[in-house]
Amino acid sequence: MEFKATFGKEAVETVAAFSNAVGGTVLIGVDKNGIVKGIPVSEEIIKEWVNTIKQATQPQIFPDISILELEGRQVAAIKVQEYPRKPVSCKGKYYKRLGASNHLITTDEIVEMQLYSLNSSFDSYPVQQTVSDLDEGLVEKFFSHLGNAGRITLNEDPQVNLKKTGLIRDDQLTFAALLLFGEHHTGIRIGRFKTSDIIIDDILIKSPLVVAVDEAMTFIKKSISIRYDITGELRRTEIWQYPLPVLRELLMNAVIHKDYRDPTDIMIKIFDNHIQFTNPGALMGGLKPVDLMSGNYTAIHRNKLLAEAFYLRGDIEKFGTGFFRIQTALKEFPEVNLSLETLNGFTQSGLKVSIPDTVQVTDQVTDQVTDQVTDQVKRLIININGIITREEIQQKLEIKSRVHLRIQFLHPGIVAGVIEMTIPDKPNSRFQKYQLTDKGKKLRDELLADKDDETNFN
Repeated sequence: MEFKATFGKEAVETVAAFSNAVGGTVLIGVDKNGIVKGIPVSEEIIKEWVNTIKQATQPQIFPDISILELEGRQVAAIKVQEYPRKPVSCKGKYYKRLGASNHLITTDEIVEMQLYSLNSSFDSYPVQQTVSDLDEGLVEKFFSHLGNAGRITLNEDPQVNLKKTGLIRDDQLTFAALLLFGEHHTGIRIGRFKTSDIIIDDILIKSPLVVAVDEAMTFIKKSISIRYDITGELRRTEIWQYPLPVLRELLMNAVIHKDYRDPTDIMIKIFDNHIQFTNPGALMGGLKPVDLMSGNYTAIHRNKLLAEAFYLRGDIEKFGTGFFRIQTALKEFPEVNLSLETLNGFTQSGLKVSIPDTVQVTDQVTDQVTDQVTDQVKRLIININGIITREEIQQKLEIKSRVHLRIQFLHPGIVAGVIEMTIPDKPNSRFQKYQLTDKGKKLRDELLADKDDETNFN
């Protein structure tokens, strides 16, 4: 609801702003303080107002204007519906509602509104890369998971499946396909903090998103606490500092709703008593944090193809029940409180937890790393002795594809903490080399010892 003492430029701008939001009503003849002043209105004047609004807006808006009587005075109510094809301009400018005022819409927001009006999204844009630039193994593994989830009927040809899921459109690879299976510039940066300015450990993950989520969860689990409850059957139960499904849901929300036009990384900060997810990308469709917390909202996906891909794989629910599931899961963790706020156009969801002094909390055991790494990483560890270049690693492992080496070997090894870069601040440096960490050296000795034992046994 907007109050205007008279009909003029500001009233027309408000009509356009309401059209770009969820609609609204402009009362003419009521001042900004809500005091009814009244205004002389006739059918002829209403026709003039309608014509003025029509000529000022593009696409043209034809609002419903009616004459009302309030407190014995005559006022006019301009009822505005949300316009299906956004954005609507007023004299060549675009406005949105923020609180009780109109604000100019940025160029990026204009593009986003136009895409959604066309039932499209930024991740559906075509890219120059081709299917050969994608990690073939990840594509096959992804569609294998889709088949197991049972949410879509697949073809034996991966390229046909890419088209079927919309990841190839008009014979061109989409940005979503590149994000999911190829090399891209977006990142998930995770830090373990002792204080706000003391970092204990951190990592920047730039893997294809289908594996980046798992890599991020591995690092998060390594950085939070766990306690063990011993049951009467002499079994121990793991109780994490935070429920892992909640952390994964928040991570998936950040990945799917990130504004990938923004080069800023997804940020996850882990402290002793709270964990914070910060995601570049304002809430869509006029949503506010209170709407998400109450569950009273309709899901709007910024990246429709990414949302569809992770839905088909069974990672998310399509109809926006994520925050409802988060709050349901937290009922079993009364010490964990979920907070949600927007910061300068960023969407931030924060988990804060306090552990009672009577509860014994121990750090997760990280010495026994053998089960935390893949067979590919174990093979990599055995072949690293001293400082070595990427080219030398490729030769030793007999791998032709640099992308395959990075995705399946190097990056998982870095995430597991068994290998490290010699120039970590410049991961793309042409002088970059790799070496084993102390943890990696210990694991290498264990693997080689097991290999010798097997040889001697045979």
